[in-house]
Amino acid sequence: MSVEIELEDGGLATEEMTLNMGPQHPSTHGVLRFIVKADGEVMRRAIPDIGYLHRSIEKIAEKVGWHGFMPYTDRVDYVAAMTANQGWAMASEALGEIEVPRRGEYCRVIAAELGRICSHLLGFGAMGMDIGAITPFTHALREREMINDLLEELCGARLTFNYMRIGGVAWDLPPGYEEKVIAYLDHFEPIVHELNDLLTHNHIWVERTAGVAPVSSEMAMGYGLAGPNLRASGVNYDVRKNKPYSVYEDFDFNVPVGAGEKGAVGDCWERYYCRLREMLESAKILRQAIEKLPEGPVIAKVPRNFKPPAGEVHINLETARGDMDWYVAADGTEYPYRVHIRTGSFAAMSIIDELSAGLMIADLVAVIASFDIVAPEVDR
Repeated sequence: MSVEIELEDGGLATEEMTLNMGPQHPSTHGVLRFIVKADGEVMRRAIPDIGYLHRSIEKIAEKVGWHGFMPYTDRVDYVAAMTANQGWAMASEALGEIEVPRRGEYCRVIAAELGRICSHLLGFGAMGMDIGAITPFTHALREREMINDLLEELCGARLTFNYMRIGGVAWDLPPGYEEKVIAYLDHFEPIVHELNDLLTHNHIWVERTAGVAPVSSEMAMGYGLAGPNLRASGVNYDVRKNKPYSVYEDFDFNVPVGAGEKGAVGDCWERYYCRLREMLESAKILRQAIEKLPEGPVIAKVPRNFKPPAGEVHINLETARGDMDWYVAADGTEYPYRVHIRTGSFAAMSIIDELSAGLMIADLVAVIASFDIVAPEVDR
């Protein structure tokens, strides 16, 4: 990796080498680029270079209107699109003072938690594959496809769902849907323990991830990390618990927090393990949501020509990648005046430069995967 230079006395010296990882590298989880400054196999810096997936999505909101922007929100995080749908709906409803029917809120929770499991399964499998474990990826994708079958039955799509609406959701649960979700959970929960056996306690896996790139709680909060990346550093914060929205206060669930079980608090292994544990908590929420599902409509009456009064609102919700914030300003017209979205992946990208110093080049793959970064959340 380094360039050898012969000195006058016959000795050898090395100079720093600049390498490019991405934007086409498979382990960058999208069109991300890192400019790596390395001396041999040891990195001095890994500088993120973003913007390859920039689509002006926030500006698009100002041009397509309140209802028209909902399908675009799927593209904010296409790995866990339901929660992005929900964030836009919540912001619009807050401006328009619209109350969502309780059954509609329960449908949102069911869709969002299925999507959260989907996202964490892909993160689990992709991180394993990036580091060299191929088998866990196939197991994770098998489970993800089963959930996609459920989501397709719910809304007709498997990736970009466009299921939620301002005022609720587009459709009620299909007949027999509750029983299918419970049947899947009965199948899935034991599978999580199989995934543990495949990867979590594997000796090579622990060697590659435990103690690698630990982030202290102070550093995590200083960089604005969110979701599992923040909780892996020992910070017990989950928007669903700390600032309950929708109907999450109706459910009993735990918030997994890193404890340095294998290496250090906030290392690559902890970030991975928090997501694995969160899948079981999502399953717990889903069971309660199905059990408590109320009767009634799933969407409020909202004018087609929706024009909320002038004002501004800031809402946040817990997505698969953590605290997603929506700032929306209205000027009383059928088009938003300003939209801004704050995402977990953007914050995670900013910390990699500092973490990379002194790590091996091979460790960068583990670090990127452990933060579960997806490119569309970075470039907006």
